Amino acid sequence: MAFNIVLVEPEIPNNTGNIGRLSLASGSVLHLVKPFGFELSDSRLKRAGLDYWKHITVKIYESLDEFLALNKEKTMVFLSSTAEKSYVSIDYKEDLFFVFGKESVGLPKQLVADHADKLFKIPIHSPHVRSLNLANAVSIVVFEGLRSLADSNSG
Repeated sequence: MAFNIVLVEPEIPNNTGNIGRLSLASGSVLHLVKPFGFELSDSRLKRAGLDYWKHITVKIYESLDEFLALNKEKTMVFLSSTAEKSYVSIDYKEDLFFVFGKESVGLPKQLVADHADKLFKIPIHSPHVRSLNLANAVSIVVFEGLRSLADSNSG
């Protein structure tokens, strides 16, 4: 698997469904951290993921604490609009975990504070936009990672 996509407390089923499809297309594992703002049986989740959902590798955690404890040895980066460093400066490598927060408020403040050295953002060039849609943000970061891995393997 190329990467690990982590959604902390996702709220919008359509985003999670689209990210699930992206996970499958990119060869990544999708990690979902409860609580969710929807049920996994939600028809909007299934519709956004189309008939791919049954093929997606999904790991579900009851809490952020459980996710962090079970993956404490893994290499992670955290995506936040409050970060200083751009996502293009991430040291992309196989099995990297990309951790994204929920749509309404992003990552928990304590998590951001605890991992400030591993915090990255997607630059936004308009003062009228607070953040990008979560599914779009995940796509940008994952495909930059795939491009970076391809470049490093070809040279």
